[in-house]
This record gives sequence, C-alpha cells and structure tokens, in this order.
Amino acid sequence: MEMKPQKNKLLKLFTSTMLISAFTFGGGYVIVPLMKKKFVDELHWLNEEETLDFVAIAQSSPGAVAVNASILLGYRIAGFPGALVAILGTILPPMVILSILSLFYMEFKESPAVNAVLGAMRAGVAAVIVNVVFSMGGNILAEKDVVSVVVMAAVFAAVYFFKVNIILVILLCAAIGIIRTYVRLRKEAGK
Repeated sequence: MEMKPQKNKLLKLFTSTMLISAFTFGGGYVIVPLMKKKFVDELHWLNEEETLDFVAIAQSSPGAVAVNASILLGYRIAGFPGALVAILGTILPPMVILSILSLFYMEFKESPAVNAVLGAMRAGVAAVIVNVVFSMGGNILAEKDVVSVVVMAAVFAAVYFFKVNIILVILLCAAIGIIRTYVRLRKEAGK
C-alpha cells in the first residue's frame, strides 16, 4: 500500500523539476523562486526556511546551483530515490535542448532574431535575479536577527565594493554559521 503514494510522489517530483528546468533560463538563482513557489507554496513539501538553507548549501557546493538544490530537495522529499528523480528531472530538459541547439549552432550563430531573443532573455533573467535578492534579503530582514543582517550587508559590501574573492566569503560565512550553530546547541543543551 505504501508503494503507490511513494510512486506518485516521485512522479510529481520528476514532472515538477522537469517543468521548472525546461522553462527556466539563466542559471541556478533563477530557479529558486520557481522551486519555492512549487514546493513550498503549492505542494507544501518544504517550508521557506528549508528552501533558503538548501539554496545556501547548493550555492556553496561545487557544481550547478540548480542541480545541487534538486539533489537536496529530492532527498528531503523522498530520500535517495527522490534525489535521483529530481536530478533526472532537472538535467534532462537542458541536455535535450542543448543537444538539439548544438546540431544547428552554425545556422543560429549569426541570426539577428536569435540574438534579439537571447538579449531579451538576459533582461528577464536579470529581473528574476533582482527579485530573488529582494525576496531573500527581505526574509533575512524580517527575522530581525542582527547577526544575519550584518553578515548580509558585509557580504554585499565585500563582494560588490571591495571585490573580495567569493570563495573566501563562502568560507567565512560557513565559519560564522558553524560557530552560531555550536553556540545555539550549547545553550539548548544547558537548558
């Protein structure tokens, strides 16, 4: 009896990740609001905090953010089979699209129409990324956690104004997160 709901959940996970991946252009940060809308708002399989955690882990791990987020999402929803299904759903559309486009690359290369479409897509991607930044930044501000707000502002300043290497920023943020978690767990153990 348990097999049918799991099979339905895996099918829903596959179709959801495949559709998100098929209609998302611009990389991992563009996929985040769509994943949130689908898996938090519509399906209620995750909460918003988990989604933010998955994005943080996905962007600090090697590889594409969308694929890393899909692995975490799929594993959280349906274990190892869920991770496999989510990866397949995420990589299949770009793999098929890029395979087809590579066959016709020379014909597309100089096309003004294709260049115009790609330019419009870049503008759309920029708008979605700005939306993600404001949405996630707004969530951090809403928590009213002084350390999180200071870290967010410091990271923005370090990367944007001072051109600090992003790897160093990620390592420092990971260290801050580890220390904060350690302190919180110590406090909870002391209660």
